[in-house]
Amino acid sequence: MKKIMKVVDQTSVQSITKQDGTTLAKCTLVLQELGGKYENSYAATLIGNLAGCRFYPGDTVVASLRFQTREYQSQYYTDITVQDIIKFNTQTTF
Repeated sequence: MKKIMKVVDQTSVQSITKQDGTTLAKCTLVLQELGGKYENSYAATLIGNLAGCRFYPGDTVVASLRFQTREYQSQYYTDITVQDIIKFNTQTTF
């Protein structure tokens, strides 16, 4: 899914260790659809190089999101991962 959204919040970058011993950067980006404060919001994970990108509340972005569902101990969970993200240049010239 590709959408134009605004940034609500971003967590600090964490370093996680995978089962094979390698480390990976990870953070969470909260995005909201355009249209008002009651529009759909998504807490999506930025992984690897994307986690090093800094976004600020109010930034407008185009994001490609990947949704996955998994089952753990008879409970179902949805993971949202940012596959690609581009920040709009918000400078306006009149």
